[in-house]
Amino acid sequence: MDFNVHEGTKGTMELVVADEHSASKIGSGLADVYATPAMVALMENTAQTSIKDDLPEGYATVGIEINVKHIKATPIGMKVKCESILKKVEGKKLLFEIEAFDEVGKIGEATHYRYIINSKDFMSKIQK
Repeated sequence: MDFNVHEGTKGTMELVVADEHSASKIGSGLADVYATPAMVALMENTAQTSIKDDLPEGYATVGIEINVKHIKATPIGMKVKCESILKKVEGKKLLFEIEAFDEVGKIGEATHYRYIINSKDFMSKIQK
């Protein structure tokens, strides 16, 4: 099957860091700052959302690898913006480059691989 995803596709998402995004609430640390797992979730969501409308009905993507650097702490209440770009398409395997910024500057960067799946077949296989 041919998929209508193209290198260069960009995505953007924003959020305001809330208490539920903090390391102390998520359990990844004790500080009341934006947690690395929360940033990773935003990065993955930005990437997958950027191409979801380009996939045929019944298809989605799953994350298979992420290499992330959390460069700087962000306090609760500050806005975070995440930007992704689809850098490489190899059949069903997609490579994204992602950056995250708060109101002061860059807070994180990642390379992220996603894989195109047939949602029904995928769910059927994991139930076995």
